[in-house]
Order: sequence, then C-alpha cells, then structure tokens
Amino acid sequence: MKVKICCIQTTEEANLVIQHGATAIGLVGHMPSGPGIISDEQIATIATSIPSHIESFLLTSETTVEDIVAHHKKTKTTCIQIVDRISLGTTIDLKNVLPDIKIIPVIHVLDEWTIEEAVNMAPYVDALLLDSGNPNLAIKQLGGTGKVHNWTISKRIVQAVDVPVYLAGGLNASNIAQAIDQVQPFGVDLCSGVQTNKKVDRQKLNAFFNAIKMVGVR
Repeated sequence: MKVKICCIQTTEEANLVIQHGATAIGLVGHMPSGPGIISDEQIATIATSIPSHIESFLLTSETTVEDIVAHHKKTKTTCIQIVDRISLGTTIDLKNVLPDIKIIPVIHVLDEWTIEEAVNMAPYVDALLLDSGNPNLAIKQLGGTGKVHNWTISKRIVQAVDVPVYLAGGLNASNIAQAIDQVQPFGVDLCSGVQTNKKVDRQKLNAFFNAIKMVGVR
C-alpha cells in the first residue's frame, strides 16, 4: 500500500513522515482555499532534499498547460497533482511536454457522474487521486477538506480504470482499514489525519502506520 502524506511544510516534516513509511509527500502550491500552502521556493527546497526513491507531488491549481509547466519548473517535483478540473486535451498536451513527470489529476467524488469523468481521464494520465473537494463552489474546495466522500463511488472507479488510484479525503487511523477493505486503492493520501494544529503529529503518524500494518497482516 502506497502512502502519500500531504501538506508537508518543512524538510523536517518530510523526513519525519518518510521515516514512518511514507512513499510520497504532497507539497501544496497556491490555492483558493485549503491547508498546507507554502511558497514555490519552499516546495523546491523540500522536493530536492528527499531521497530519490520518494515521490514528490506538486499540488497545483493551475489549469492551462503553460501555467502548469511554469509552476512545475519552479518546484522540481517528480509528480504533478492537478487539483482543479482540466480538459482531456490539456492532459494530453501536458504529457507530451513533460513525458518524464507523472501527471495525477484529482477527481472530486461528488456523484455518479464522477465515474464517467474518471474513466474518460484515466487513459491519458499516470494515476488518479480521488478526493472530497468541490470545484463547483464560488470559492473552490480543491482538497484538504478532512471529509470522507462516498467510497462506493470510489470503489467503482477503482474497478473501472486501468491506472493506479489514490484514495484521499478524511482518512485517519480509525477508518483506514475500512477504507482499504472497501475501496481497494493503489495508495492512500492524507493530511489532517496525521496533524495537530496544522503540523505533523508523531503520535498520529504512529497510529496511522500501525493501522496500515494491521491491514496488511489480516
């Protein structure tokens, strides 16, 4: 089970979550809302400081090829997580421009239509990330809500696509076993579930990774 810890704000936090077993970290760029936003300079510093086998995700709210590429150029991450809706054409063009960078769009799980959205996007990206935001609001919620969405829809997406799927949204030590059992994702992604006062909490990390280990031995 791949584990991505998001909203990392310092190299110390990055090292802490990696020591506990994180296989990827999420670094949040400018957003209309949500936690963990840091500067592009901070993102680049953290992304270039971690071991090469750990993936670094730039969370960007940009939606055009030019703006996404420009944002990534400043941050030097191994993956780009696009948190707002983009067109299939944008996705295809982005992969052509950045063939060596993993492109992972966020699919905000709102209703049954989300399944069609995910199926249409999957052939043109490296992975999908299912989250609980809502890009349709006046002030867009593009992640970091700490809320669980409809895992029945998430499970159907996992079953319907041929690319890895990360599950996000309100995950923590108390519900991760149920989430994995029900959805069967490639990986999980969380932020507030291992934080206290918007900082990574060592005790919550321990509890979360212990819960992950218990899933693996059942």
